[in-house]
Amino acid sequence: MADKKILGFIGTGVMGVGMAGHLLAAGNEVHVFNRTKSKAEPLLAKGAVWEDSPVEIAKKCDVIFTIIGFPKDVEATYLGDKGLIANAKKDAILVDMTTSSPKLAQKIWQEGHKKGVKVLDAPVTGGDKGARAGTLTILVGGEEEDYNTVLPYFETMGKNINYMGKAGAGQNTKLVNQTMLAGTMIGMCEGLAFAKAVGLDQKKVFDALATGAAGSASLMNYAPRLFNNDFEPGFYIKHYIKDMKLAAEAANDCELDVPGLDLALELYEELADAGLEEKGTQTLYALYDPGVIDEE
Repeated sequence: MADKKILGFIGTGVMGVGMAGHLLAAGNEVHVFNRTKSKAEPLLAKGAVWEDSPVEIAKKCDVIFTIIGFPKDVEATYLGDKGLIANAKKDAILVDMTTSSPKLAQKIWQEGHKKGVKVLDAPVTGGDKGARAGTLTILVGGEEEDYNTVLPYFETMGKNINYMGKAGAGQNTKLVNQTMLAGTMIGMCEGLAFAKAVGLDQKKVFDALATGAAGSASLMNYAPRLFNNDFEPGFYIKHYIKDMKLAAEAANDCELDVPGLDLALELYEELADAGLEEKGTQTLYALYDPGVIDEE
């Protein structure tokens, strides 16, 4: 990257800490902000520069990445007097990597366009493992010229980087992913529970089937965690519920029935109601084999 830019990164949680770490490791100057400063400490120890607010990030950085919790957080971070758009440098590029609303992504792009600020929506998939390994899939919406400018930075964080179209296209593609994942997670958990119920060794079943027609990224990533009674989040239940609601809303706008998505949402909300929303999405298995949570 001949043209060295100052980078900003807002949101150093489960995903962001790994993603920002790869930007640092590539030799970039990275300024960071997170609502809980302690979560940024691993990055500060590696040379990241702490800023006290998104406004300070906006004033100093040329390309700013965000990966934060919910659409309301995205809206608060980008819009308004203390938002990134109002305080960003002219021609800065703002890249939201949160899974958020396609409509909000389009609104933020429009507000940025008015101020001479460039905006991309670039949600990711691959979970905490992909964030740490730098192997994320990144789905990008916005202007292709801006995508090409940011591509070298995307390439430090991911291995499957895709320009999907105009503003909102990245978010819509991520919602397709989350809709597909809904059925996959149900199938994986039901299958493993079925194997146990009929007396099979689940690990042997995994070894036999993982590379066949029943294989999936969900099976490869989450079954080993289940075998170890590991329900900690690579991806939080509360965030997946948010994603499924966004997908259901978008499907409703298209007058498309999505019964599989609706079922998955219902099951995950059952887990949230039981106080498990801070656990990982693999905790769906506990609905089929309730004793596993007690065995942690």
